[in-house]
Amino acid sequence: MLATETLHSTLPRHALRPGPVLSIVVPTFNEHANVRELAHRIDRCLAGVEWEIVFVDDDSADGTLQVLRDLARADARVRHLQRIGRRGLASAVVEGILSTSAPYVAVMDADLQHDESKLAEMLSRLGSTGCDVVVGSRYTGSGGTGDWSWARRRISEVATSLTRLVLRTKVSDPMSGFFMLKRDAFDTTVRRLSSTGYKILLDCLVSAPRPLTVVEVPYVFRSRQHGESKLDAAVALEFLALLLDKMGGRVVPGRFVMFALVGGFGVLVHMLALATLNQGMGRAFMQSQLAASVAAMTCNFFANNLLTYRDMRLKGRWQLARGLLSFYAVCGIGALANVGIATVLFREAYAWWLAGLAGILVGAVWNYAASSLFRCQK
Repeated sequence: MLATETLHSTLPRHALRPGPVLSIVVPTFNEHANVRELAHRIDRCLAGVEWEIVFVDDDSADGTLQVLRDLARADARVRHLQRIGRRGLASAVVEGILSTSAPYVAVMDADLQHDESKLAEMLSRLGSTGCDVVVGSRYTGSGGTGDWSWARRRISEVATSLTRLVLRTKVSDPMSGFFMLKRDAFDTTVRRLSSTGYKILLDCLVSAPRPLTVVEVPYVFRSRQHGESKLDAAVALEFLALLLDKMGGRVVPGRFVMFALVGGFGVLVHMLALATLNQGMGRAFMQSQLAASVAAMTCNFFANNLLTYRDMRLKGRWQLARGLLSFYAVCGIGALANVGIATVLFREAYAWWLAGLAGILVGAVWNYAASSLFRCQK
C-alpha cells in the first residue's frame, strides 16, 4: 500500500481538506505598509473561491516579515517564504509557484498597483477558454498606465516592441507583472527559465516548449501609495540581457552577457589607466598593465555587485571589503595571464594598446567562470 493511501486510511474522513484552487504568488521586499491591505482586498474579491496567498520575501528589513507572520498565524490561507542571501523578482516567483500544488497560479506585485478585482475574471477565463495564460494588460481595451509620465510610457513602448524579437505569441503587454497561468503550463516551462530580472511573464512565454495560448484582460495600472519603487537602471540592463539570452538560444548565459557589458566598462578603465601610466607618465609596460588590471578589477567588482550579481549583492563596509579581497584572489590567475600575455606581445613590438587588449581578452573568460563559482559558493 502506498504511503498516501496509508495516511488516508488512518485519518478520519472529515480531517481531509482539499487544497486551494488558486494560489496567488506575491514577491515582497520592504512592503510592510502594503501586504496586509493586499490580503484584505483579495479576500473581498475572491468570495467563493478556495485561494491562498504565497508571499515570497527577500529578507525585508522594514518589518514586512513580522506582518507576514502575523497574517499567516491569523489566516491559514496566507503563507510566506523567507529567502536569505538572494534577491530577484523572477526567482522569487518561481520559488513561490513551486511551493504550491494549486492548479491555477496568479502572479502580482505587493505594492497595490495591480487591480486585484480582476482576479475572479482572470480565473474564470483561464478555466473556461482553454488558454494557458491570462494576462492583465495595460495596452488593450479599457486598460491604461494611470499617471505614468511620457518618458516612462515611451520606455515601456520601446521595451514592448523589442520583445517581438523573441516572442512567438501575440501579446499586447508581455512586460506585465500581473498574470495567471495553469500550473501544468508552468511545469513544462520552468526548467527553461532564465529566472533573472523582473520580467517573469516574458521569460515564461519565450521559454515554453510550445507557444502558449494567451487571453488578455484589461486593467488600469495604479499609483504606488506606500514604499519605494524597485525599478532602476539595472532593471533595463537585466531586460536586455534576458532578450539576448533568449535570442541566442541560451548558448551564451544571460549573466555572462551582463558580465560582458560590465566588462566593456572595465576595458575602458583599463585602457585609460594603461595609457596614462605607460604613455603619459612613461612607466614600464608591465607595471602599467598590472596597475591597470587592478583598477579595472576594482571597477568591475563594484559594477558586477550592483548589476550582474544583484540577486546576491554584498552590502556593508566589511562585507564589501571581504568580497573585494576575495575577488582579487579569485581573479588573480586571470590577471597574471593578462599581464603575462600582454607583456610578451609588447616585447614582440606589438602596439601598446593591442597588447593591452589581448591581455584583457585572455583574462576575461577565466574571471567570469571564477567569479560565478565564487558567488555560487557564498
